[in-house]
Amino acid sequence: MTDVQFGSMVMEDTGGEGRAVVMIHGLGGTSNTFEPLMPALEGWRVVRPDLPGAGRSALKPNLKTIPDLARAVTDALTAIKVRRAVIVGHSMGTLLAQHMAVTAPHRVEGLVLFGALTEPPEAARQGLQARAEAALRDGMGGIADTVSQASLSERTRSTNPAARAYVRESLMRQPPAGYAAQCRALAAASAYPPMKIRCPVQLVTGADDPVAPRAMAEALNTGLPDSKLDILPGVGHWAPLEAPADCQRLLAEALKRMSNNPMTERT
Repeated sequence: MTDVQFGSMVMEDTGGEGRAVVMIHGLGGTSNTFEPLMPALEGWRVVRPDLPGAGRSALKPNLKTIPDLARAVTDALTAIKVRRAVIVGHSMGTLLAQHMAVTAPHRVEGLVLFGALTEPPEAARQGLQARAEAALRDGMGGIADTVSQASLSERTRSTNPAARAYVRESLMRQPPAGYAAQCRALAAASAYPPMKIRCPVQLVTGADDPVAPRAMAEALNTGLPDSKLDILPGVGHWAPLEAPADCQRLLAEALKRMSNNPMTERT
């Protein structure tokens, strides 16, 4: 594993010169969100950025929207000579992945989306704006307690305290200004027309996800030209942490399916 920096963004680059998987975390996450999935990626080059303002990556004031963040990832991939990849996203990262698939389809071999988001409803937009203000005013402690309690399933909270501890720690370690900026970017997000996403898509959603509920995933699945949806019982919003074995299996199956897709372009 090599740490690579492009501009403000720090990325983990693992696996040498093979076909690439790029993993984009969500709000409050880092590259470590996907650590439980790494056993499914043997033989692949895996690039995991910390988005600007998250984890080890410094905030860039000019990166204010989901398209800005997606372009930052695309520019970084160009710099490290990743021309085409399967994009794996979690939560907010699924919006970046959709943006890339719509605006640069020649660069996207397929999408694997955990807890996929579309357009936040008005109540969620207001909540994200309030959370941004709270992060700047009070720091991350209260947000970490609330999110680690509310976004995981009841089963996870009662049987897997390590998952809750990880989510809480991930949020505690976010720079408040960076977290606030990403809250605002997500609050302003617009949906991407699913019919414009022409690559194969694997959707994975927790049956008990309060952030990206199964109805959202089902609607997205209906609109996508080439997609498969799997719903995991007893799982909340952090599926890679709550159900790592299931998510490893579904990721491996999706990568095999995308590799064998005769419509997949090799460049």
